[in-house]
Amino acid sequence: MGREFELRKEVVLPVSPEEVWAAVATPEGQAAWFMTAEEIGPDGAEVWDPPKHLVIKTPPGEDGSFHAFEYLIEGREGSAVLRFVHSGMSGDAWPDEYVDMTEMGWDCYLHSLREYLVHFGGRPAVYVEADGPASSTEWDAWNRFVERLGVAEAGDEVSLSVAGLPSQDGVVDIIRPGFVGIRTQDSLVRFHCRVPLGMPVAVGHHVYRPIDTGAYTEAWKAWLHSNFS
Repeated sequence: MGREFELRKEVVLPVSPEEVWAAVATPEGQAAWFMTAEEIGPDGAEVWDPPKHLVIKTPPGEDGSFHAFEYLIEGREGSAVLRFVHSGMSGDAWPDEYVDMTEMGWDCYLHSLREYLVHFGGRPAVYVEADGPASSTEWDAWNRFVERLGVAEAGDEVSLSVAGLPSQDGVVDIIRPGFVGIRTQDSLVRFHCRVPLGMPVAVGHHVYRPIDTGAYTEAWKAWLHSNFS
């Protein structure tokens, strides 16, 4: 049986409320730190009050599940405070770990928002994602993958050689159980372990320059499959 849930987060961002609004209330902005979104605007929002208040609600599914995303933005002495609420109703078939996984996910996504605004603010973004093979749905496989990356803490330098792509040289900007993030000169690379959901490891790549998205997707897919073969 589904159940109601509510996740609340707050983050201080060293930019203006207008810059935060552009990042959360436009498809181009969301691609820079979250994922590719459909067109966002006053007609499709529950609340549209730029640059202060945005609420987006998804249509309910057949099982009654739905999501609501609220962004409250407040200016404060040269910075902005973002208060974020993700609420809704889970579906009957959703795993018990969903809410805990989602809460950790938002911590990582909001960290990515900060990284984007601080290091790449205002630059247009292209978002690419790819999944690993079925063999990556085990914790042992994820742990071996992190060990091969050779990273242990934020600040570690890393260089990834992905066939068909420029060398991904950068620094670990976040590392959590089941999550590794790397900041390069022109992108954010995010590896997600989704073992509790029974799903393979995935990579999300936010690139702040024009790219061939199809080529990047296939390159990352091949790289993940080679690393989890």
